[in-house]
Amino acid sequence: MFKDYPLIKESKKTVTQFYPHIPKNHIRALKKVFSTRWIGQGPLVDKLEIIFSKKFTNNLPSVAVGSGTDALHLAYILSGIKKGDEVICPLFTCTATNIPLLYIGAKIKFADVDPKTMNIDIESVKKLVTKKTKAIVFVNYGGLPCNLDELNKIAKKRKIKLIQDAAQSLGATYKKQPITKFSDFTIFSFQAIKQITSGDGGMLVLKDKKNLKKARRIRWFGIDRLAKQGGTWENDIKEIGYKYQMTDMGASLLLESIKEFKNIWKHRRKIFNVYKNNLKNNKRIYIVDEDGNFEHSNWLFTIILKEKDYLQKKLRKFGVETNQVHFRNDRYSIFKKFVKNKTFKNMNNIENHYLVLPIHTKMKIVDAVRISKLINKVIN
Repeated sequence: MFKDYPLIKESKKTVTQFYPHIPKNHIRALKKVFSTRWIGQGPLVDKLEIIFSKKFTNNLPSVAVGSGTDALHLAYILSGIKKGDEVICPLFTCTATNIPLLYIGAKIKFADVDPKTMNIDIESVKKLVTKKTKAIVFVNYGGLPCNLDELNKIAKKRKIKLIQDAAQSLGATYKKQPITKFSDFTIFSFQAIKQITSGDGGMLVLKDKKNLKKARRIRWFGIDRLAKQGGTWENDIKEIGYKYQMTDMGASLLLESIKEFKNIWKHRRKIFNVYKNNLKNNKRIYIVDEDGNFEHSNWLFTIILKEKDYLQKKLRKFGVETNQVHFRNDRYSIFKKFVKNKTFKNMNNIENHYLVLPIHTKMKIVDAVRISKLINKVIN
């Protein structure tokens, strides 16, 4: 694959798959950080958590960490997942969703993909639930929310924890509510190519505020930082913690990006709609999208077609970079023991046919128009 599709050489004529969004005032923001004594975790991390909660979670508590993967690991610990516990997870996702469960030694039970949305398949989830199921983990693929009502019905009936990997769905809503309302834990990612970025970073959102103190402790070695800084720390660590904190440098970039988020979202939405409107009448292409009582975050625009490889090569010749981005996790050796003698019909049917088109703030709307026209010319 990489031999056929190496990273495209950037030029004025090319459109890359991704491009980081750097806020307009990033230099000024970073200079301000460097003029203080706080470049690691400091007051800007605290400020970010408050502003993020107001903007995206309807004031549910947020804990800023070093990556979305860090946030997932903390969510799994706070959910009480232990070695040998069964956890239902999406087969189709970034490996970061499932790797932290290997740290714990949990038993992963992979659910098939929904071929229409690329999200976790609800019927597959239902078949996997047992008395031993501790949690259900799900991803909103490309920014398209899962069927949160159905997942909540399943979880409520069995008293199972719901953990939402919203790394791709910052700004998405469900029934006009923040998606964080519909799961026990929600994580977001600020990795380089997400809607907003701190270079790398993440956020853990907690539905139950009782988890906040522990989340903050295990983010920082198991130490109560407030007590330590206040001079009242008894110099004991009673639980295993990690070095998962965010820095004020990263927080400064995110605070500036949040100011621009409305325009970032609008621009990405325009590109998404250009693709959608120009490709919807092409009978050889299926667009991964769905109408419903929710709002897409527009992180990815994905199409499914039989001629995926042919189209990808043709677009390369015109300077347009495309790829599959994420892959089925049962292809990786680290997960092989969880998929022995198991088949995933839906994933098998689409795994060689989905393709992600570019969306980012460095693109112009005319770029999306040009790409759409090229696709319709090649696939007709």
